[in-house]
Amino acid sequence: MRRLSLLLLCLLLQACTQTQKGLEQTVMLAVNGTDDVTVTNEQVANLPYASLYARINEGPRIFVVLGYNENGQQKWITQDKAMLVMQHGRLIKTLGLPSNLADVSNLAQDPLADALHLQNGASWTRVVQWREQDKVRAATAVSRFERGDDTVLDIAGERVPCRVWHETVRMENVGAEWQNTFWIDNRDGTVLQANQMLAADAFPVETTILKPAKS
Repeated sequence: MRRLSLLLLCLLLQACTQTQKGLEQTVMLAVNGTDDVTVTNEQVANLPYASLYARINEGPRIFVVLGYNENGQQKWITQDKAMLVMQHGRLIKTLGLPSNLADVSNLAQDPLADALHLQNGASWTRVVQWREQDKVRAATAVSRFERGDDTVLDIAGERVPCRVWHETVRMENVGAEWQNTFWIDNRDGTVLQANQMLAADAFPVETTILKPAKS
């Protein structure tokens, strides 16, 4: 594991260039190579920024600081300028990856928008658009939710009781089916951890929120 000893210095340098009120500048703190990045609990607690761990397409774990939090969407930007956009813990758009999620419709009806009231058998239908290399694709996705066993996550030194929900996703017209999993904070319904596919049973993205974005 590699420790990010220059974490606070990098953040302070970046913060000096902030020009938009209410929007945090983006910072990605990682190191070259194949090792997972580890940040201490103290570093997470002392940062004035929301932050998360991410593992993209089974690559090394990286540490990302929130770029923008606007209109209910959180935008996280990596060192090489890739972007992950999330809403209610769900990945809804990406930029700069080998394959990218372009659009998800019907987000207002996503059961994760009211995660504390999720019920077994809840369903959700939307149209998903994505790009595989140079090919643009779209399909209707239908989800059904099933509650798993509750668990306790250890996040940045805090033990957080969570509800676990499994989401089975089907895209009949492309013959794809897969499962996403979400860990939901019992206290306020925040999705603290998620394992989800970018689209069509390909390109997994794992995220763990270390410090949630402020509303």
